[in-house]
Amino acid sequence: MGYPHPAHPKETPVLSKHFGDAGARTFDGWVQRGGYAALRKALGMTPDAIIEEVKGSGLRGRGGAGFPTGLKWSFMPKGDGKPHYLVCNADESEPGTFKDREIMRWTPHQLIEGCAIAAYAIGAERCYIYIRGEFTEPLRVMTAAVAEAYAKGALGADVFGSGKRIDIVLHRGAGAYICGEETAMMNSIEGRRGNPRIKPPFPAQAGLFALPTTINNVETLASVSHILNRGAEWYKGLCLSNPKSTGTKLISVCGHVQRPGNYEVTMGTPMKDLIFDMCGGMKPGRTLKAVIPGGSSVPIMTAAETEDCLLDYEGVVARGSMLGSAGMIVMDDSTDMVYQIWRLARFYAHESCAQCTQCREGTAWTTKILERILAGKGKASDLDLLLSLSENMTGKTICVLSDSCAAPIVSGIAKFRSEFDAYLSGARQPALAMA
Repeated sequence: MGYPHPAHPKETPVLSKHFGDAGARTFDGWVQRGGYAALRKALGMTPDAIIEEVKGSGLRGRGGAGFPTGLKWSFMPKGDGKPHYLVCNADESEPGTFKDREIMRWTPHQLIEGCAIAAYAIGAERCYIYIRGEFTEPLRVMTAAVAEAYAKGALGADVFGSGKRIDIVLHRGAGAYICGEETAMMNSIEGRRGNPRIKPPFPAQAGLFALPTTINNVETLASVSHILNRGAEWYKGLCLSNPKSTGTKLISVCGHVQRPGNYEVTMGTPMKDLIFDMCGGMKPGRTLKAVIPGGSSVPIMTAAETEDCLLDYEGVVARGSMLGSAGMIVMDDSTDMVYQIWRLARFYAHESCAQCTQCREGTAWTTKILERILAGKGKASDLDLLLSLSENMTGKTICVLSDSCAAPIVSGIAKFRSEFDAYLSGARQPALAMA
């Protein structure tokens, strides 16, 4: 996405305020912009007080699940005498999502400060930031920033003279989508194959190296310093609709819009304001056809469903999808929906760790059936077969990768059935050639 776009009047720049400002990358530059004041404040508070402040803000996980952050931190045991770990999920491999990358590229100390505060709050002395293998520039920027933070006393054995130890380790992944799943990520850090683990035990009980662990997304942790600086009530006040969805949200918009990019909006902003006002709408002569609002793993929405959709966790669910990671893929009327659904299925088939039979076989077979339909060799029974396979892939595996493959298939057949029928009847020319 290159350099960030100028802020639109309807945006609420908090996390993205310094995107595009190279001076914000350095420790001194971040301090000049108010950085590390929150960490100094946190070190003078009790861990419980920090957790209560984050709870009061209503901050929810920005990686996709939307689980209350303060509540998650409170699950960590107290006084157990064991080492605790914080893991920052910077893998960001969900198709359509590119927000965490920009936080690391432009404001690395915003993330480091959030990690340090969270580590102190949960009683962890070590944080692992697991960075997606393809993120070469963010890794370079983060490596320099972590070194600076150690040199300036923001990390290390005596953080800002508090007597508290907080270390950060940057761990580079190797390009596996499945390692974005929190338990697979822990296996990867431990040097094992990145297969998801069965839960329970949950990470707060037995996580990284079988010790209590909390995993948070980059955007979630970057929000923490702003909450401590400006207060829970301020953050809770950033809400245009449902009080369960507070704060701002970075939304990555790609596809058939005139101005793709990252947009930071207050929770509850109408989706149509984002697409047609901030992003400039469709390209000339085109109309909106479909939107995948939360990264490729959530159900597809029709143009009609976006009309009165509010961009918060509850608002998108009410329209039949999920906010997820807020990686918004916009498609106009030139889009072949069957072809795009096949591309998504193929991605998930390729990225399956193959641990669960339903996922290993289901993602592979749905891809083959969709290929057959696109090649003009489909059968009338194929749609029922796809739905049956999707049912057997949903809610029956260790992680939700197979669910993620099923979501666009089920919603696509339900909402764009005529396009599937056109391939099955021969009314549409084949889009693929089968060997």
